[in-house]
Formats: sequence, C-alpha cells, structure tokens
Amino acid sequence: MIIVEEVQNENHKREFLEFPARLYQHDENYIRPLDKDIEEFFDPEKNKFFRSGECTRFLFRNKQHQTVGKVAVFVNTLYQQAQPTGGIGFFDCINDQETADFIFDQCKNWLQQRGMEAMDGPINFGERDKFWGLLIDGFIEPLFGMNYNFPYYKDLFEQYGFCIYFEQLCFSRPIFAEVSRVFTLMHTKHKRNPAISAIPMTKNRLGKFAKDFTEIYNKAWASHGEGKQMEEAKTLKMFRMMKPIINEHISWFVYENDKPVAMWMNIPDLNQWFKYLNGKFGLWEKLKLLWFKRFKKNEKMVGLVFGVVPEWQKKGLEGYMIWEGTQHLRKHTDFKVTELQWIGDFNPKMIKIAESLDTTVTRKLATYRYLFDRNKEFKRHPEL
Repeated sequence: MIIVEEVQNENHKREFLEFPARLYQHDENYIRPLDKDIEEFFDPEKNKFFRSGECTRFLFRNKQHQTVGKVAVFVNTLYQQAQPTGGIGFFDCINDQETADFIFDQCKNWLQQRGMEAMDGPINFGERDKFWGLLIDGFIEPLFGMNYNFPYYKDLFEQYGFCIYFEQLCFSRPIFAEVSRVFTLMHTKHKRNPAISAIPMTKNRLGKFAKDFTEIYNKAWASHGEGKQMEEAKTLKMFRMMKPIINEHISWFVYENDKPVAMWMNIPDLNQWFKYLNGKFGLWEKLKLLWFKRFKKNEKMVGLVFGVVPEWQKKGLEGYMIWEGTQHLRKHTDFKVTELQWIGDFNPKMIKIAESLDTTVTRKLATYRYLFDRNKEFKRHPEL
C-alpha cells in the first residue's frame, strides 16, 4: 500500500528536499542542489510560469510511513506541443518498478483531469536551462542546475512506457588539450587584421557587454529553431544577477572595429563550491562559500553561450576567439576543464559547432514522453 500526500505544509516541503539527500547519501557523485533553488520553482511569487500554469507536488509513503518517492506535476499553457502535454519533474524513487508505476499513474491521472494527452519528464516548471532531462549516460558529478539520478531511473521510465523524445548531449574539453591547428591558423590570420580585436568581459562594464551580447545573440541564434529574441534590459538584469560569480578571464567578445561580432560566455561551475553546503544557503553557508571561492580551486568552467553573427560565420572567427581566450585563461585561472550546456539531438547545427570546438560527449540526458493514448503514433522531437 502506498500513501499519497500532497505537499502543503512546511514538514512536507522539508521532506521533499530531504528525501533525495537520504536516497543518494552513499553516492559520491551526487551534489545536493541548494534548497532555495528548488523551492523557487514552486513559489508563485518567484516563478512566472504560475501565471500560465498550475503545479502540484506529491510525496509517496509506504505503510511504515517511510518516503519511497516524490514528484512534481504541472501544466503550462505556454508549453505548446502536437497534443496537450503536461510535465513531471523533481522525480525521485526507490529502485522498485511498482512504486514508480504508482507515481507515474498518479501524475497521468492528475494531468488527464486537466485535459492533457501526454506527459514529458523529467522536466521542470520553467525554462529548459535547469533541471531538465534524465541522466542516461555519464554518471559523474552534475553541473550546477543539472539533474542527477541513479542509472536505474532509466529502467523505471522505460518499463512504464516512456519513450525518448530527444536526447541531450553534453560536451567537454580539457583546457590544456591541444588546440586544433585550424583554430591556430585562423587565429594567426585574424590577428593580422587591425580591425579585429578580442577582449574579456569585465564587471565594471556590464552595461556595454549586455548591449553587445544582446546584439550578437539576436543575430546569431534567435533564428535557429525555437530561438527567442533577447531584450537588452533583461540581459543586463541577468548580468547583474551573475556579477558575484563572473570570472573576468573566461568570457570573451570579438569586435570588428567597434561592432560586436562574436562572443564566448563562460562561468565557473558553482557546484564545485555548492557541494560543500549540503543544500543550505544561510549566513554560515554564505561565509563558507566566500572562503571556498577564495581558497578552494575551482577547476571546472561551464560554457553558457557561443555565437558568431551571420556575416562572420564560416570565416574562422571562432578559432581566433577561442585561441585568444584560451591562451589568456590558461595563464590567469585554475580551470582545467570546460563543459558545455546540453544540446538537443534535434539541433544538428549546434552539435556540429560543438564538435568543431574539439569537444567530446561526456554525458547524455534524455527528455522522455508518454502518450496517454497507447495506440497513438509516437514521434520524436522534429529536427531543426
């Protein structure tokens, strides 16, 4: 017998956060997310998606009243799919298919009552940049904002009937690995051009870099499939929020005279510090974080965005930018590895760009879909 409890009070909320910490307590690769980062997804005051959707969390207990699973289930009218599709996320479960099936059935029923015909998971009640997808290969320490799970979760999903809607590929590259000869040749070529220059992003000029980032992003990426136009004000707000973690040696902009034409944005992997905080972020933890930032080497950086405006694409400018930035950060930082955020397998253009940077796939996640009508044809995410 499994007891279902909707998360409604502080004890429920605490258990929703503590259950995975107990479940993974002997897994050396698990890094507990900050409690505040999880709770913000379920706060209508902080999560704008409550304006267009609905979200509920559940705990599942056995007859001894021990927690055996948890999940969040949600609908979002902005999540447009071929059929009305809801989402499930923040799923954790003991290694028991019967328990997982019970949880998935609970989600299915909740979504059907709200007119949904399918469910995707594990995803979050928000944007794709955090806690999206199930880890299916590369069970190493997760990056900040990335899902981590036991290998058996894949079987729990697939034996229930979920199918992979798209795979999420994560690329990595050692900082001190040999740089492609093509990159060095392109660097030499563009270095001779007095109109071309590369500079690192600095904290005291966030307004300028926000403007330049927005211009490059909108030209380079907004037209690629599901791209969205960025607004300069929102970019600046994002940069100001990031200011405490910006490293002034690892994000680079390239200019043709004064015109921004390329950018390569990176940040330190926050999990390399947060893994010592056990999910908490009170005054004591903030003091610990300051200490770790100062004295604990962070050897992993995360690539957020890479872009070249259309008129400079296929001219080797990325080689110039990457080698210029790499030479600098090798001298001025402790980073040894750069990781790229995941790229969907439906986006071969971006995958080709990642591969051109001499990277290798180090982990894979998957976004699963379950159609409620089991006779309906399943289709994977269309290629861009």
